[in-house]
Amino acid sequence: MDKFWLPRSGPMPRPKSLEEARQVLADEAFRAPNVGRVTFEAAEFTSICPRSGQPDFGRVRISYTPKERCIESKSLKFYLWAYRDEPAFCEELTARIADDIVAAIDPAWLEVTLEQTPRGGIGIVVTAERGQRP
Repeated sequence: MDKFWLPRSGPMPRPKSLEEARQVLADEAFRAPNVGRVTFEAAEFTSICPRSGQPDFGRVRISYTPKERCIESKSLKFYLWAYRDEPAFCEELTARIADDIVAAIDPAWLEVTLEQTPRGGIGIVVTAERGQRP
């Protein structure tokens, strides 16, 4: 796959595929400063229910202890946007996001929590942890 760079200003293009978004997440990572923990909260996460085809909405919280690289926030937005049309269960999404972040930056520790907005009266909260908790 050719290297794709996010524009430094102006509108962000829509991801062509989840694979492209994974690659951008890894390519845009930067050298980690001396910090103990980084946390992102994305309040507008969307995906598709694989059974009904209806949209699922939720929040994603990503906390990690960096080793050598950190996630660049614009690339994370691009990456999460790629899930908008992705049919998957909440549990699968959470595990995939965790695995993709590990592949992109190899953190010492990572926790991803996906909290889907209740639909039909039932909400779901799933957590995936990778590495050794500090």
